[in-house]
Amino acid sequence: MNAHASTLARKATPDHFPQWVLYCAAAIMAFSLISVGLIRITGNGPDQKAAAPTLQRSLVFQDHKDGGVRVEDGVTGETLTVLHGEQGFVRGALRALSRERYSRGIGSAAPFELIARVDGRVTLFDPSTGQRVDLESFGPSNVAEFSRFFAMKPE
Repeated sequence: MNAHASTLARKATPDHFPQWVLYCAAAIMAFSLISVGLIRITGNGPDQKAAAPTLQRSLVFQDHKDGGVRVEDGVTGETLTVLHGEQGFVRGALRALSRERYSRGIGSAAPFELIARVDGRVTLFDPSTGQRVDLESFGPSNVAEFSRFFAMKPE
């Protein structure tokens, strides 16, 4: 076989990746992106479908000069209780949401929403920033720290 025939043989059988594999991969990626987009747009994602609320209460938390935190009903403005001492988890959850308010220039007068849901989850939601803390993630004793506000009557 001469050199010219050898060159023709190489051109006739090119060594390349099959195009159908690339088309299939592109189709799978396009399907995935379109599916995720439709789920997000329609609001049917698992993180977007919240269980129906069973209890909901508006709460305003005001710091005192003595280190306490006054908890007010967000609708009536009446004081429910004043928290003294560490109150570590309550303060930590509020600190996380208050930091976002501070960065946006929102004061502490706007109420938070405490929401208990059918599936047992309890959420502290800040309507002014859209931020939330899913309290059940921190265990039942920490959920109880906030759940007690549902039953409180003004002092």
